[in-house]
Amino acid sequence: MKDYFDNDTAMAGIVDLRSDTFTLPTSKMREAMAKAPVGDDVFEEDPTVNRLEALAADIVGKEAALFVVSGTMGNLIATLTHTKPGDEVVLGAHSHIYGYEVGGISRIGGLIPRLVDDSQGIISPEAVLGALRGENIHYAPTALVCMENSHNMSGGRVTDVEQTKALAAACREHGLKIHMDGARVFNAAAALDVPVKRLTQLVDSVMFCLSKGLSAPVGSMLAGDREFIGRARKFRKILGGGMRQAGVIAAAGVVALEEMVERLGEDHARAKRLVDGLANIPGLKVVASEYQTNIVLVDVEGTGLSSDEFVEALALKGIKVLTRNATVLRAVIHRHVEDGDIDKALEGFSQVATK
Repeated sequence: MKDYFDNDTAMAGIVDLRSDTFTLPTSKMREAMAKAPVGDDVFEEDPTVNRLEALAADIVGKEAALFVVSGTMGNLIATLTHTKPGDEVVLGAHSHIYGYEVGGISRIGGLIPRLVDDSQGIISPEAVLGALRGENIHYAPTALVCMENSHNMSGGRVTDVEQTKALAAACREHGLKIHMDGARVFNAAAALDVPVKRLTQLVDSVMFCLSKGLSAPVGSMLAGDREFIGRARKFRKILGGGMRQAGVIAAAGVVALEEMVERLGEDHARAKRLVDGLANIPGLKVVASEYQTNIVLVDVEGTGLSSDEFVEALALKGIKVLTRNATVLRAVIHRHVEDGDIDKALEGFSQVATK
């Protein structure tokens, strides 16, 4: 059931595949938000925020967690907490932190990105070791490695437990901290059929979003050890993220963690249906041969249309997607997308591609 309430998009019959950030809070989330006991979170006296932070920390196997307004804020706080201005941070060249967070680590943190290949969605230990330059008076010291799981720009690919373990071991061998941008780490865990803490226990800190596939209206969590979260709390305040009666929104996050994680496999199954259908449409090329989560990339160059033109034509048929680049589109499956929506999307793709 879509549980849209009186949403105009649903009533108009739109299939919205732009992002899982378009998910709306469930009825139970809205009820919990209305009834949430609250206090001043800057004083750490909001009982609902405290409950959410304790729940989040336990789920990802960390000592403590911090409620933040967005994934971008959570990642920035993590990098600030792990480093000092002038440090180098090893990042994937296609990572969200590098490409889609407004350069915050450099502008606000004074940090220097050192880019490595993550075009296949994974940062290898060898890539990290190749980026290290050793001690030299000319070089900025390297302090942190940031990985992303699942990896947005490669089509939701995942880094498995053994790969994460190997990367974390290489980092620790060289005295580096490792942070996971886990905006969709619950999707990664679902795809691998492992508890999420099997992935997150291996890193020093993890950020994950409540407001994507888990359907909460606002918020992300940053988790690590108690000392790390204590310092992170101050950076949250510096960035203007100190909230007051935030339990009103934290309540939805509690419901998200308690009720919305187990259903993510449904999104993955529908994404696979979309992939299989797209592969049979002339002129379209699914960018990767193996999809594991809820993000689908499709190249439309073979149709003679640009991605912008293709998106505009799909929109006229009630199907919304985003461009990835000049020839590639991105579609994201979420809980408001049902089997009939996949059928409608495939029909629309076929009509536009073969026009």
